[in-house]
Amino acid sequence: MGESVEFGPVRGFLAAGEGAGLGVVVIQEWWGLVPHIREVCDRFAAEGFTALAPDLYEGRTIPNREPDEAEKAMMALDLPRAARTLTTAVDHLVEHPAVRGHGVAVVGFCMGGGLALWLASLRPDQVKAVVPFYGAFPWEEAQPAWDRVLAPVEGHYGADDDWATPELAREIEAQLRARGREVRMFVYPGAGHAFSNDSRPEAFNEDAARQAWVRTLEFLRAKLG
Repeated sequence: MGESVEFGPVRGFLAAGEGAGLGVVVIQEWWGLVPHIREVCDRFAAEGFTALAPDLYEGRTIPNREPDEAEKAMMALDLPRAARTLTTAVDHLVEHPAVRGHGVAVVGFCMGGGLALWLASLRPDQVKAVVPFYGAFPWEEAQPAWDRVLAPVEGHYGADDDWATPELAREIEAQLRARGREVRMFVYPGAGHAFSNDSRPEAFNEDAARQAWVRTLEFLRAKLG
């Protein structure tokens, strides 16, 4: 359904349904712009959204069997370049003829969940809803400026996740509530890290993934529609 695209110096994957849809920036896990993230974009398009996943690794991907290499790639991410890539993706999606409404949502997974909140603080003018899936902030330079996160936030975290922990979800919620923001965090019993990634059978939790997906669609339609 989707296709590889280039916009300025940035590459990515764009999926759109019939007609103009609500815009969603999808931010990758630490594996890169892998088939799973492309499939997520296609799933959004099948639900009537227009989804764009920018390529933060510029073509590089890490096989699931190499978690050490994936962590190295995440920690070596050029954050100033990533900021330019993400903000360019927002601008490209806002101006795209297949996008309707005002502003876009950001949905991110794993490292992308942390970057989704960071992007909300970089672009409060256009980011109108944020959904971090088990997102954390391993980089000091990419901590969100919480005062600038204006968009409603809905988070999805696993109760058994020892990286993006339930405690972190509560800390994020507290930061936003202290500023009067709209936020709701869901913590799924029996789910660990990457519970929504069906390309990783050792991590996938079907019940939690289904609940999180339905909630995400409802949330995005309510905030962007």
